[in-house]
Amino acid sequence: MEEDRVKSNPFYVLGLAPTASRLEVERQGQKLLGLLEVGARQAASYRTPLGVFPRDADRVRQALAELRDPARRVLHELWAALPADTACGAPAAPSEPAPAPWAGALEILGWRPGR
Repeated sequence: MEEDRVKSNPFYVLGLAPTASRLEVERQGQKLLGLLEVGARQAASYRTPLGVFPRDADRVRQALAELRDPARRVLHELWAALPADTACGAPAAPSEPAPAPWAGALEILGWRPGR
């Protein structure tokens, strides 16, 4: 199920970041539909964290419909924002070690032991 959410994520289908505006989504969708209609090779596939998949006009139209609905768009934004390792089900490796805790933070905030 999660794999399908990544493979068919509208942001991947359209080749857009989850931060794309509604106008950018519409423009990209129309551009891809036009390119697919004339048989342009660059529009025939799209990349996801799980690999490359074929793109067709129907898939683009479905992606546009999904992103026009604000409630469904939010879910797609979350899935498209996941790092590739997490989207595949494996935990993402930390890119850098976590900072050491600040030794005096609690005391500065007014916390006293035994209160």
